Amino acid sequence: MELVVGRIGRPHGVRGDVTVEVRTDDPDLRFAPGTSIATSTGGSLEIESKRWHQGTLLLRFVGVTSREDAEELRNTMMVIDSSAVEPLDDPDEFHDHQLIGLQVFTVGGDFVGEVTDVLHHGQDLLVVGSDVYIPFVKALVPEVDLDGGRLVVDPPEGLL
Repeated sequence: MELVVGRIGRPHGVRGDVTVEVRTDDPDLRFAPGTSIATSTGGSLEIESKRWHQGTLLLRFVGVTSREDAEELRNTMMVIDSSAVEPLDDPDEFHDHQLIGLQVFTVGGDFVGEVTDVLHHGQDLLVVGSDVYIPFVKALVPEVDLDGGRLVVDPPEGLL
């Protein structure tokens, strides 16, 4: 499974630098100079340099030497294979890609749906189907079985 770790934004300056919308928790590892990173278009880009400017990550890629070259990369997604993501040490923490696709059941055994997304807006929310949002807290999600491909929810009255 491919995971998006960044989206190339607008050019910055005239020498080929681009802004990056970071979508990884470890940008220093994922965007280290000399690293080759796959793109959603099927190609790859080699990172020549990396720097932060006013809280925005700026990258320069080998062979991208002008603002026009950089503009052609706009909106390109940079991806990694999910197998390249280190497992977490805490058994109660999960990467989003591990949760997406799990089958959701109530503690009574009723099928609720499938996790389609995980949102992080102050409170982590599991999106089940297209319109059910379940806060991802131990009290409401007492069991996550990655190997079994399922999780169990104990929703309060009216949540579902």
